[in-house]
Amino acid sequence: MSAWYDRSVFYHMYPLGMTGAPKVNPPQGEGTHRLLSLEDWIPHIKELGCGGIYIGPLFESSSHGYDTRDFLQIDRRLGTNEDFCHFVSLCHKSGIRVVVDGVFNHTGREFFAFQDIAQKRWDSPYRDWYRGVGFDFPSPLGDPFHYEAWQGHFELPCLNLQNPSVRDYLFQAVDFWIREFDIDGIRLDCANVLDFGFMSGLRARTEAMKKDFWLMGEVIHGDYARWLGPSMLHSVTNYELHKSIYSGFNDHNFFEIAHNVRRLQAIGRELYTFVDNHDEDRIASKLKDPAHLAPVYICLYTLPGIPSLYYGGEWAIKGQRTKTSDEALRPALSMDQEPDLRCPLTSLIKRLGQIHSQEKAFHHGVYRELLLTNRQYAYSRQNEDSLVITVLNNDSQPATISVPVFAEGSQALPLLGGPEEMGFAGQKPGEGGPEEMKPLPIRDGRLTLTLPANWGMIYKII
Repeated sequence: MSAWYDRSVFYHMYPLGMTGAPKVNPPQGEGTHRLLSLEDWIPHIKELGCGGIYIGPLFESSSHGYDTRDFLQIDRRLGTNEDFCHFVSLCHKSGIRVVVDGVFNHTGREFFAFQDIAQKRWDSPYRDWYRGVGFDFPSPLGDPFHYEAWQGHFELPCLNLQNPSVRDYLFQAVDFWIREFDIDGIRLDCANVLDFGFMSGLRARTEAMKKDFWLMGEVIHGDYARWLGPSMLHSVTNYELHKSIYSGFNDHNFFEIAHNVRRLQAIGRELYTFVDNHDEDRIASKLKDPAHLAPVYICLYTLPGIPSLYYGGEWAIKGQRTKTSDEALRPALSMDQEPDLRCPLTSLIKRLGQIHSQEKAFHHGVYRELLLTNRQYAYSRQNEDSLVITVLNNDSQPATISVPVFAEGSQALPLLGGPEEMGFAGQKPGEGGPEEMKPLPIRDGRLTLTLPANWGMIYKII
């Protein structure tokens, strides 16, 4: 049986944004309990069919959450350690696993080790905790020493993960998270630049504490296979597929998506797939044609990978980053707004979550390309006892296609309704109407059907 994370759809939460927390965290002051408001989201997340939550950053920081002050305390703008314990317990009672952000490449400048170096300089026992530390000239931010910073952002000094003391400290922090919060996994921030020995040690450490603990790394470029393996990470972010999905739809070029999927099949592991996240423009803003939003999500949920839904995506909200701010990607939202934000896409995503959960072919099922043109794309997912076919159309007109079926079966049972049934407007009567939900015959090993414009269908061969 596949692991829980390979069967899951994840719901991605950025809590500082969702709760409307202040952008700057004062060094001292009373905390709040904004995490309590996130408990209201749990029934909604379960209803969407998500079996996992990726939430973060969470720990005490100075601003956006990735400039950590304290690895052992929940950010006071969000609440207390007890608040997060309660959140995780409620998720577990609903059958939802919880994965947190692990920011191990760097800290903030208010982290205790950095402050000790600033005060004691070469006499500090922590002077080797950061990379490139020297005392012959100050940092660009006026610190009395210089150091390596992540991508030149000197508010994010890079930790020296080859230092055994640093590794031990971070491993003990992770031990604390598992014991204190009972988390189920970690998403490793900036995994593409993390020390491989550190990640291997983390895998051994977490697996010893919790056998089914999941490690997923943020990797943007490179050969994803380098980060994956029995002694490394379980999965990485599939930025390649992310780019090819929105680009393939915008350019009416399904070849780009199919080529990417075909190339990554050699890895043999489930990658973490998404169409937007807290660092990327919202997919509703990236697409040139809003009508492509529905088939984009059908594509996401049915292609190989572990699908992730970014909060608010189910309501088709928009957001674009600027040169100086990511705030538009991370808006404050509450479940009180849900009745007003709900839209046909919400129902579609809920149905896709149900299909993904019910059909085991989507959990490590073998992918096979069946038909490919610029504007139509068909593929199957198959396991030992199930074959499911997805057909996509990015054209503004209906398309009649004939798809080969490489399995025994006389009928194709539709698992997803057409645009009208899912509440999407703009379709002429009969284009994706109720008749589309009837089983279709398979004749001479082929499935012939008419796809509605800007839509996708999912069929189970019976």
